[in-house]
Amino acid sequence: PAGMPRKPGMTRADLLGVNAGIAKNIVEACAKYCPNAILGLIVNPVNSVVPAMCELYKKAGLDPKKICGVTSLDIVRANKFVYEATGADLAGIDVPVVGGHAGATILPLFSKVPAAKDFTPEQVEAMDKHVQDAGTDVVNAKGGKGSATLSMAYAGAKFGNAVLCGLAGEENEECAYVLRDEAEGAKLPYLASKVTFGAAGVMKAAPIEGLNEYEQKRYEECLTQLKGEIDAGLEFAATTELAK
Repeated sequence: PAGMPRKPGMTRADLLGVNAGIAKNIVEACAKYCPNAILGLIVNPVNSVVPAMCELYKKAGLDPKKICGVTSLDIVRANKFVYEATGADLAGIDVPVVGGHAGATILPLFSKVPAAKDFTPEQVEAMDKHVQDAGTDVVNAKGGKGSATLSMAYAGAKFGNAVLCGLAGEENEECAYVLRDEAEGAKLPYLASKVTFGAAGVMKAAPIEGLNEYEQKRYEECLTQLKGEIDAGLEFAATTELAK
């Protein structure tokens, strides 16, 4: 985690100018001293910062797939909300959250979760919105004194465990926001979905498919917003490069 947290009334986009520079300093050090490390970035706006840093890695001749946006907090929240609504065993709830990591780009796929199979369309829509707005709810509740902290630490540990298991030879899945393979034919170059981590880091990212009608409509909405946020990151990267 790095950078300035959001304050009430701020969007994640408001943070790009400040936090992209902070992230660049971190990525620059990693490029110099540990270029093969897996970098999990928890720097808002993740949707823009991750593409920016990946592009800078590319320009430096390094592997951009070593950089991941940590979106685990969206999964942690979605899992908890389903548990609260159903009382189902939390260990058996694993909501895939795809798209990005801000507002309408956050798309929890409740249709993939057996515990949520009896949700009404109204419940799905309300819970979808609850997951999208959870970060803003925390920011507002803290009255300008920070954003999510303990829950983000837990989510970061969850992501870190998946990466470390993979590096140790035990393939592990965790949702993350990563550069997609061109062969996948993804609608955008950066998307969050379930990612398999292995001995070299990111092995593959699961395609986003099998959506129901509601999720497909939301996915199109997600892509529209996410494209602009990715473009903002690419524009930042075009103006600078990592120090040698």
